[in-house]
Amino acid sequence: MEEIQSQSDNYRSSSSSASSPASRVPSSNFFYLRKPGSLRQPISFEDSPDWEDTDIDVRVDDGGDSINAATTPASPSLSKLHSRSLPSPPLPEGAVVARKIAGASIVWKDLTVTIKGKRKYSDKVVKSSTGYALPGTMTVIMGPPKSGKSTLLRAIAGRLHHSAKMYGEVFVNGAKLQMPYGSYGFVERETTLIGSLTVREYLYYSALLQLPGFFCQKKSVVEDAIIAMSLSDYANKLIGGHCYMKGLPSGERRRVSIARELVMRPHILFIDEPLYHLDSVSALLMMVTLKKLASMGCTLLFTICQSSTEVFGLFDRICLLSNGNTLFFGETLACLQHFSNAGFPCPIMQSPSDHFLRAINTDFDRIIAMCKNWQDDNGDFSSVNMDTAVAIRTLEATYKSSADAAAVETMILRLTEKEGPLLKTKGMAGSATRIAVLTWRSLLIMSREWKYYWLRLILYMLLTLCIGTVFSGLGHSLSSVVTRVAAIFVFISFTALLSIAGVPALMKEIKTCASEESNQHSGVLVFLFGQLLSSIPFLFLISISSSLVFYFLVGLRDEFSLLMYFVLNFFMCLLVNEGLVLAVVSIWKDVFWSVLTLVSIQPSPSVVLQSRIMAYQVIMMLSAGYFRIRSALPGPVWTYPISYVAFHTYSIQGLLENEYLGTTFAVGQVRTISGIQAIRSAYDISPDSNSKWENLLVLFLMAVGYRVFVFVLLFFRIGKSTSVHKIFRCNQDTKTAR
Repeated sequence: MEEIQSQSDNYRSSSSSASSPASRVPSSNFFYLRKPGSLRQPISFEDSPDWEDTDIDVRVDDGGDSINAATTPASPSLSKLHSRSLPSPPLPEGAVVARKIAGASIVWKDLTVTIKGKRKYSDKVVKSSTGYALPGTMTVIMGPPKSGKSTLLRAIAGRLHHSAKMYGEVFVNGAKLQMPYGSYGFVERETTLIGSLTVREYLYYSALLQLPGFFCQKKSVVEDAIIAMSLSDYANKLIGGHCYMKGLPSGERRRVSIARELVMRPHILFIDEPLYHLDSVSALLMMVTLKKLASMGCTLLFTICQSSTEVFGLFDRICLLSNGNTLFFGETLACLQHFSNAGFPCPIMQSPSDHFLRAINTDFDRIIAMCKNWQDDNGDFSSVNMDTAVAIRTLEATYKSSADAAAVETMILRLTEKEGPLLKTKGMAGSATRIAVLTWRSLLIMSREWKYYWLRLILYMLLTLCIGTVFSGLGHSLSSVVTRVAAIFVFISFTALLSIAGVPALMKEIKTCASEESNQHSGVLVFLFGQLLSSIPFLFLISISSSLVFYFLVGLRDEFSLLMYFVLNFFMCLLVNEGLVLAVVSIWKDVFWSVLTLVSIQPSPSVVLQSRIMAYQVIMMLSAGYFRIRSALPGPVWTYPISYVAFHTYSIQGLLENEYLGTTFAVGQVRTISGIQAIRSAYDISPDSNSKWENLLVLFLMAVGYRVFVFVLLFFRIGKSTSVHKIFRCNQDTKTAR
């Protein structure tokens, strides 16, 4: 304690601009200052909900489009922004005001989260944290990086990873229960948006995935979310992304991700770093928008690393963390008093957020070591003389014995002694509806993103023209058999390679699926069905256009049934290729490694891309049966049906049987041989007329098998917390969560 007291005295004397709140002259330039003497008051209970006097009626209309709430008017301290803080922008005349949302109180008591191997010195990421959040307020969890902010937020929301263990209690409206579907929303730090959709389209499709009922009933919900997040000016603009020259600014993109969760009109909204990657202006606009959302009755709980003075003035309560320890919980103004009582008053010309994080961020110890012998124009670096470890211990000890901690305990006792209205689950869209919505959305995305399929279609046509013109005019003589086999082999081999162009698009789809599945908006099985159904028209367009060009340029047999088999065979080949690419992308979840895997590169990083592709082609050609008869290939590696290159064997074999089965060639003037005999030495094919259909069936089973593999892989990677029952669950009647 003597060391702590000496360090506190040293810091107090070294802070030239700091002074005690009693002697400090209030400045009108700071938003966090109210009237003199207010900092000395403990946390009041004027804004605590009283279940006996509060009438909360939550009713879900048909279709789950809206929530009608009648709540007790908030106290003046919560219904308005802090004194001298930035007000919400005025609404224009005739503007539609979003409907009220019934919030819910949430309490966490002695919450401890352990993650094995997360930290070297301790498995406890969060240690005995206690706090609460009330309707109509903004509660922020603040702390330096790796302080446990996001882990605490996930623990409260019930979104922890399966490897983490949570100890403690979480109460919602005074009852211990898991928040049911639709009662809360969770916004990740980085949310994958679909750049080829407008803001209104993106939110509309999200509403179709989340809510039951008819399509027309979702429009009012979407408009409410747009108004709530102040996105009216951007509603008809494309979200944008890496494929577009222009898109929405980062602040508006962040608001779109929040609006997606508002479609369900949740009682509680959790946001992980709402100011992530935002500049000061965008951050202030974001917080003003969230303040307006809180004034509608929603309970907001979010994390933040650092904020400006203006943004800090908008917070109602703050939970300050450092290394998993709670250093303070209470009103934002009381936090200033708490630091002053601990011996670390906030300098007048410094932002409170900067001051708090400066005092508890252990990374500043490295700066102290670097600046130990430095001096600036005003003398030594007085602002970095404080030992952060001592400051953390001082603040923690001061808080535990303070009136603020006692007030928090009293508040939690009042919030948990009697159960309030139980949150009710909302209906979910059925699996068939979700598959239809995802299919239609994917079709729209594919039609707009030219890099998805249109560029591949152009590349397929160019490559087919090159191959067709090289092998044109072969005729139907016996001497053309070997060349015709080579033409079919090259066509299947090289066109299959172009499926790698779909890696970035499939990567985005998987990330979107993971984002939507985490909030139960979609599911792995629903995603795979939607992706398959939406890709069939484009793959069939590629197959029929390329097959027609190649078929007539090379001069294959002029029969409609044979032509249709050629198109169908090539279509199945593309479908298998799509499944292969989807499987590789699901394994790596990275564009770079997925492409390198698909082209089978050599380990040496100095090999150029052309040689890597040639290496892939050599492996595929050696195992496809052209250079080596299929029956002579080693079975366990190269001829097993689900191997990476074996499907080329079945595709080419089926096409050759389709071309030469039932044909004859004259040898001299007397003797004739069948087409099967003519190519048997070059390719191992069957004389059975049903063999080509068996090869087609093998291709179909391979396409299905790869997608089953992708389902299992994605289910255990991004959908492990969601059971198969939840994936298949259809519309449910509204019932009370227990």
